[in-house]
Amino acid sequence: MATGGAPPQRGTAAAAAANLRRRKTAGGGAGGGAGGTMLQFYTDDAPGLKISPNVVLVMSIGFIAFVAVLHVMGKLYFVRKE
Repeated sequence: MATGGAPPQRGTAAAAAANLRRRKTAGGGAGGGAGGTMLQFYTDDAPGLKISPNVVLVMSIGFIAFVAVLHVMGKLYFVRKE
């Protein structure tokens, strides 16, 4: 364990705890900056399409289903051709 005012050695649990404490207080509360959160940073004035996460989820599942159907159709077509 560190004695006096010396910082703890690197690689010890005390050093990790001190580093974590330093990171928590350095931010100044809820993320610092202009008082916004990370989500607000990405959604405020971002150019481009603004679609909800549900739409992205449905579109990605639809794409996966479409690719699966194409694979099945390709297998059936290949079998019938021979």
